[in-house]
Amino acid sequence: MATGTEPPTTARQPRAGGVRAAGRAAIAAPHLRTDRWWLAPAATAAGLLAFVVYSTWRAFANTDYYAAPYVSPFYSPCLAENCAPMKAGPNWEIFGGWWGISPAIIILIFPLGFRLTCYYYRKAYYRGFWASPPACAVAEPHRKYTGETRFPLILQNVHRYFFYAALPVAGILTYDTVLAFRDEHYDWGHMGLGTLVFVVNITLIWAYTLSCHSCRHIVGGRLKHFSRHPVRYRMWQFVGRLNARHMLLAWTSLASVALADLYVWLVASGVFEDPRFF
Repeated sequence: MATGTEPPTTARQPRAGGVRAAGRAAIAAPHLRTDRWWLAPAATAAGLLAFVVYSTWRAFANTDYYAAPYVSPFYSPCLAENCAPMKAGPNWEIFGGWWGISPAIIILIFPLGFRLTCYYYRKAYYRGFWASPPACAVAEPHRKYTGETRFPLILQNVHRYFFYAALPVAGILTYDTVLAFRDEHYDWGHMGLGTLVFVVNITLIWAYTLSCHSCRHIVGGRLKHFSRHPVRYRMWQFVGRLNARHMLLAWTSLASVALADLYVWLVASGVFEDPRFF
């Protein structure tokens, strides 16, 4: 029987945290998984690393990013006066010569920041590169966990603002895709293999952008009564269906934008000519 000097039975006593704390089961093995759990984080790291290497090379190459009527999505819109002469897409000389640096460096910060702070990509590279944690039911090797509450990871909270910046970039890439239906003389009616590459790419980019968690919250996250906002409710349902495939769209759009740039580079460098359908 409890006495007046004893603490209530419901009182919580402080205890050490962590998977190897004194109150946890004493298991010598770091984990009990017997499957090849390391394949997923290894494949994720390899895929992201391949894109980083390729995109870095192309961004600093500063060449072969325009093949009429196609302009690489890495270089559009071109905001420096040292851009190659092109009429296929926006070419605003806002930043002057930009000290001779590749014009791709100016614009890539926006789509890169959008993807770098994306909720799915954060999970992907946290697991793939930092092993935080490497997989479900596998303890991370770090001594402590602070989440995204400290610098620099607290900057991940700017994801919504990068979403706002990604919208006009996607709009400009849509404009580039429309202009891809012209020939080298800028007459309408052209359609080649590159046109299809650009259509697939912009479709996946829009699907990935709209499937963003921030977009879903902006559309309907703060509504208390969906019945009073039927249009926003339908938009929220549509974005929600896309959001369920956010991981798939993240990878396919990442591959498509690299493929679109690769196609422009191959045509611009003379490896082959753009096959035309009409």
